Amino acid sequence: MRANAYDLVINGTEIGGGSIRIHDRTMQEAMFRVLGFTDDDARYKFGFLMDAFEYGAPPHGGCAFGFDRWVALFGHRTDIREFIAFPKNNAGRDTMIDAPSRIDEIQLQELGIAMKG
Repeated sequence: MRANAYDLVINGTEIGGGSIRIHDRTMQEAMFRVLGFTDDDARYKFGFLMDAFEYGAPPHGGCAFGFDRWVALFGHRTDIREFIAFPKNNAGRDTMIDAPSRIDEIQLQELGIAMKG
């Protein structure tokens, strides 16, 4: 598969990017198969999207900017680590607020969630 994707680069630094989204049902079904979804799984999880394509979804896309990259660029830095708002370590933990962490029983009760196991 090929993508219609784009990046915004300033002086060799990527500060944003995006793509034109899939807007064809046949193409999206093929991508779900490549990603390992069965037809039933894809229908269950993404049926709303597949149905929308039947009505002629127009080509659409977007662009996301990395604010941390902008700030690093303006700060004349090459590493964005010191500009990331909520940094994670290599285990995916936020060491500043110790997240993820255990949930109190009261919080679980408020949300109607039961932990098993």
